[in-house]
Amino acid sequence: MWHVGVTPQKEQELLARMARVGLHERDLTEKFIKGSGAGGQKINKTASCVWLRHAPSGLEVKCQRERSQALNRFFARRALCEELEARQRGAASARQQAHEKIRRQKRRRSRRQKQRMLADKHHHGDKKAARRSVSSME
Repeated sequence: MWHVGVTPQKEQELLARMARVGLHERDLTEKFIKGSGAGGQKINKTASCVWLRHAPSGLEVKCQRERSQALNRFFARRALCEELEARQRGAASARQQAHEKIRRQKRRRSRRQKQRMLADKHHHGDKKAARRSVSSME
Protein backbone atom coordinates (compact mmCIF):
# COMPACT_ATOMS: atom_id res chain seq x y z
CA MET A 1 0.00 0.00 0.00
CA TRP A 2 2.66 2.58 1.01
CA HIS A 3 5.67 0.49 -0.04
CA VAL A 4 8.61 2.86 0.44
CA GLY A 5 10.20 2.94 3.90
CA VAL A 6 7.46 1.02 5.73
CA THR A 7 8.03 -2.58 6.71
CA PRO A 8 5.26 -5.05 5.85
CA GLN A 9 4.85 -5.74 9.58
CA LYS A 10 4.17 -2.07 10.36
CA GLU A 11 1.81 -1.87 7.42
CA GLN A 12 -0.17 -4.86 8.71
CA GLU A 13 -0.26 -3.39 12.24
CA LEU A 14 -1.65 -0.13 10.87
CA LEU A 15 -4.27 -1.91 8.77
CA ALA A 16 -5.36 -3.91 11.84
CA ARG A 17 -5.50 -0.73 13.92
CA MET A 18 -7.56 1.01 11.24
CA ALA A 19 -10.01 -1.92 11.24
CA ARG A 20 -10.26 -1.80 15.06
CA VAL A 21 -11.08 1.91 15.04
CA GLY A 22 -13.49 1.56 12.11
CA LEU A 23 -11.42 3.55 9.64
CA HIS A 24 -11.94 2.41 6.04
CA GLU A 25 -10.07 3.58 2.94
CA ARG A 26 -13.36 4.28 1.16
CA ASP A 27 -14.22 6.91 3.83
CA LEU A 28 -10.97 8.82 3.32
CA THR A 29 -10.38 11.80 1.05
CA GLU A 30 -6.69 12.12 0.28
CA LYS A 31 -4.91 15.10 -1.27
CA PHE A 32 -1.26 15.78 -1.90
CA ILE A 33 -0.19 19.36 -1.42
CA LYS A 34 3.07 21.24 -1.53
CA GLY A 35 4.82 21.41 1.79
CA SER A 36 5.93 24.53 3.58
CA GLY A 37 8.35 25.57 6.29
CA ALA A 38 11.94 24.50 6.82
CA GLY A 39 13.54 22.27 4.22
CA GLY A 40 14.59 24.66 1.52
CA GLN A 41 13.57 24.65 -2.10
CA LYS A 42 12.89 20.92 -2.35
CA ILE A 43 10.03 20.92 0.16
CA ASN A 44 8.38 23.89 -1.55
CA LYS A 45 8.45 22.30 -5.01
CA THR A 46 7.21 18.77 -4.34
CA ALA A 47 3.74 17.67 -3.30
CA SER A 48 4.89 15.38 -0.49
CA CYS A 49 2.53 16.78 2.15
CA VAL A 50 -0.50 14.52 2.70
CA TRP A 51 -3.93 15.82 3.73
CA LEU A 52 -6.50 13.25 4.86
CA ARG A 53 -10.14 13.79 5.70
CA HIS A 54 -12.32 11.14 7.33
CA ALA A 55 -15.82 11.85 6.03
CA PRO A 56 -17.95 10.20 8.78
CA SER A 57 -16.19 11.95 11.67
CA GLY A 58 -15.08 15.12 9.86
CA LEU A 59 -11.53 14.76 11.20
CA GLU A 60 -8.73 16.21 9.10
CA VAL A 61 -5.02 15.40 9.34
CA LYS A 62 -2.11 17.02 7.53
CA CYS A 63 1.31 15.37 7.57
CA GLN A 64 4.60 16.57 6.11
CA ARG A 65 6.92 14.88 8.58
CA GLU A 66 9.10 13.21 5.97
CA ARG A 67 10.28 14.11 2.47
CA SER A 68 8.73 10.91 1.13
CA GLN A 69 5.08 11.03 0.12
CA ALA A 70 4.66 7.33 0.87
CA LEU A 71 5.92 7.72 4.44
CA ASN A 72 3.72 10.77 4.95
CA ARG A 73 0.70 8.74 3.79
CA PHE A 74 1.54 6.12 6.42
CA PHE A 75 2.06 8.70 9.19
CA ALA A 76 -1.13 10.58 8.27
CA ARG A 77 -3.19 7.40 8.57
CA ARG A 78 -1.53 6.60 11.87
CA ALA A 79 -2.29 10.11 13.18
CA LEU A 80 -5.91 9.77 12.06
CA CYS A 81 -6.17 6.48 13.98
CA GLU A 82 -4.80 8.19 17.09
CA GLU A 83 -7.34 11.01 16.77
CA LEU A 84 -10.23 8.56 16.38
CA GLU A 85 -9.02 6.48 19.35
CA ALA A 86 -8.73 9.64 21.45
CA ARG A 87 -12.30 10.59 20.53
CA GLN A 88 -13.54 7.13 21.46
CA ARG A 89 -11.75 7.22 24.83
CA GLY A 90 -13.04 10.70 25.57
CA ALA A 91 -11.42 13.24 27.87
CA ALA A 92 -9.23 10.63 29.56
CA SER A 93 -6.68 10.56 26.77
CA ALA A 94 -3.15 11.49 27.79
CA ARG A 95 -2.63 13.65 24.71
CA GLN A 96 -5.67 15.77 25.46
CA GLN A 97 -4.65 16.14 29.10
CA ALA A 98 -1.18 17.31 28.06
CA HIS A 99 -2.75 19.81 25.67
CA GLU A 100 -5.01 21.16 28.42
CA LYS A 101 -2.07 21.45 30.82
CA ILE A 102 -0.11 23.56 28.32
CA ARG A 103 -3.18 25.76 27.78
CA ARG A 104 -3.50 26.33 31.52
CA GLN A 105 0.19 27.17 31.81
CA LYS A 106 0.03 29.71 28.98
CA ARG A 107 -3.15 31.37 30.21
CA ARG A 108 -2.70 34.92 31.51
CA ARG A 109 -2.87 35.35 35.25
CA SER A 110 -5.51 37.55 36.79
CA ARG A 111 -4.39 40.86 38.32
CA ARG A 112 -4.98 39.56 41.84
CA GLN A 113 -3.08 36.36 41.16
CA LYS A 114 -0.19 38.37 39.75
CA GLN A 115 -0.09 40.66 42.82
CA ARG A 116 -0.12 37.64 45.15
CA MET A 117 2.72 36.01 43.20
CA LEU A 118 4.81 39.18 43.33
CA ALA A 119 4.12 39.59 47.06
CA ASP A 120 5.30 36.02 47.65
CA LYS A 121 8.46 36.69 45.64
CA HIS A 122 9.20 39.86 47.66
CA HIS A 123 8.59 37.97 50.90
CA HIS A 124 10.96 35.20 49.79
CA GLY A 125 13.59 37.79 48.81
CA ASP A 126 13.30 39.45 52.22
CA LYS A 127 13.83 36.09 53.94
CA LYS A 128 16.94 35.45 51.86
CA ALA A 129 18.26 38.96 52.58
CA ALA A 130 17.83 38.35 56.30
CA ARG A 131 19.98 35.20 56.04
CA ARG A 132 22.95 37.05 54.57
CA SER A 133 25.96 37.61 56.76
CA VAL A 134 26.55 41.08 58.14
CA SER A 135 29.88 41.52 56.35
CA SER A 136 28.42 41.01 52.88
CA MET A 137 25.75 43.68 53.41
CA GLU A 138 28.30 46.52 53.73
